[in-house]
Amino acid sequence: MDRFQEMQVFVRINERRSFSQAAEDLQIPRATVTNLIKRLEQRLGVRLLERTTRHVRPTHDGEAYYQRCVRLLADLEESESAFRDAPPKGLLRVNLQGTLARYFLMPALGEFLTRYPDITLHIGEDDRLVDLVREGVDCVLRAGTLQDSTLIGRQVASLEQVTVASPAYLARYGTPSSLDDLDQHFAVAYVSSASGRVLGLEFKVGREVVERQLPSKVSVTGADLYTGAALAGQGIVQVPRYRIANELATGQLQVLLPELAPPPLPVSVVYPQSRQLSARVRVFSQWLGECLGPVR
Repeated sequence: MDRFQEMQVFVRINERRSFSQAAEDLQIPRATVTNLIKRLEQRLGVRLLERTTRHVRPTHDGEAYYQRCVRLLADLEESESAFRDAPPKGLLRVNLQGTLARYFLMPALGEFLTRYPDITLHIGEDDRLVDLVREGVDCVLRAGTLQDSTLIGRQVASLEQVTVASPAYLARYGTPSSLDDLDQHFAVAYVSSASGRVLGLEFKVGREVVERQLPSKVSVTGADLYTGAALAGQGIVQVPRYRIANELATGQLQVLLPELAPPPLPVSVVYPQSRQLSARVRVFSQWLGECLGPVR
């Protein structure tokens, strides 16, 4: 086994904080991982990892070596791909926002795997903020404005949003005809997994975006729960139109203040700033753009 593989193993252990999880990710025996790190530390003459029965973390030297390894491995992968002109291959770990994945991506997944047969996908579903490095995820697909400065986002779609409520809710509280009327209303509170704060309702008034924080009786942290609470008559919500197309068609939800629609919701592929964009992530990002590009 060469130094390239030693660096791969060390980087994965450092990111996963686990010998076992690194071995599973790289599909090599746990004992091989241990022996590789021992040999690497002996050759460098420094201790790279502090190991206990519960935790693995880099030493000061280990952190410095990790930063260099990440750059070297990314450069090597890109260089080999460029000169070989070979299609990308290997394991790609992605995390997708659930409703976007179910509506647009999973039905078209076969086309991606046919186009790139040497890529193996591991797909997770979440609305929460994912620690890409610690959890070993290569990229995530998320809706909303990117907040974390340590991440890079490539926007692949812009979703039309609408303000809606159920007929039962409107029968009880009335239908608002202006922003001032909202003072008499409730919203379903959506709690951001990134910041922990409740996201306000946003309305486009001319060229400006006006935010309103309405009182709430129910707060949620998931997209499906957010829509479900609105269907149950618990308040006003703002969601992408595609997500509730059936509910709008059947009258289960009604659009409010259409002349003051929320701003479009950006959808982005996000990956760590510390890593050069790999060929696998690049082609997956391009494919996501193809799937979501027509979405409005």
